[in-house]
Amino acid sequence: MRDTSDETPPGDERPRDPLVIRKLDFMGPMATIDGWRPESTRPEVAFSGRSNVGKSSLLNKLVRRKAFARVSNTPGRTREINFFSVNDTFTLVDLPGYGYARISKDRRAEWRPLIEGFLRTSPELRGVVQLIDARHGPSPEDVQMLDFLAELEAPTVIAATKIDKLSRAALTKQIATIAEALGVDTDQIIPFSAVTGEGRDELAAAIVELVSQPSWRAPE
Repeated sequence: MRDTSDETPPGDERPRDPLVIRKLDFMGPMATIDGWRPESTRPEVAFSGRSNVGKSSLLNKLVRRKAFARVSNTPGRTREINFFSVNDTFTLVDLPGYGYARISKDRRAEWRPLIEGFLRTSPELRGVVQLIDARHGPSPEDVQMLDFLAELEAPTVIAATKIDKLSRAALTKQIATIAEALGVDTDQIIPFSAVTGEGRDELAAAIVELVSQPSWRAPE
């Protein structure tokens, strides 16, 4: 059955949803760089961030589902790359979180080849949404990931999460601090709250734009 719950009723003057989710399917996990993964035939958008950055909550709010991505009480538990088909038109790729202090260095070292290998080799990858905790700014691991994405020349959208934890004045200051630390303009950062939904449509529109673009990878 077609899902019409997110569509704007006729005559409704609210802004049109840039990403109406009519169909959402879990395609499966990728556990190792040379292991199984779905056939790469559709545009892919990957989501990257620290283990406790609120990625699962952001994904749930983005697709307007309460239990789309599991919200774990133990950050760093997810060790696989998970693939989700959206409207049979593109693939949302949930990368394992990185940088959680209670996870052993050996385990964290196992994830790095998986994440970097996927980002280097996936032929249909259109871009990456990099999440930064708005309260704390970019961690050294965040900066390392962004440097890696810049090395790949991968189109990158930056979303600042958990903005509902900050006052408006503090948020404005933090966004400016994050922008300065990353060497970008403040309007290149999308403030996002999984609690209030602020920033959801802006992020959805950015993802739609990524999906519409050809792959940035040079033909081999």
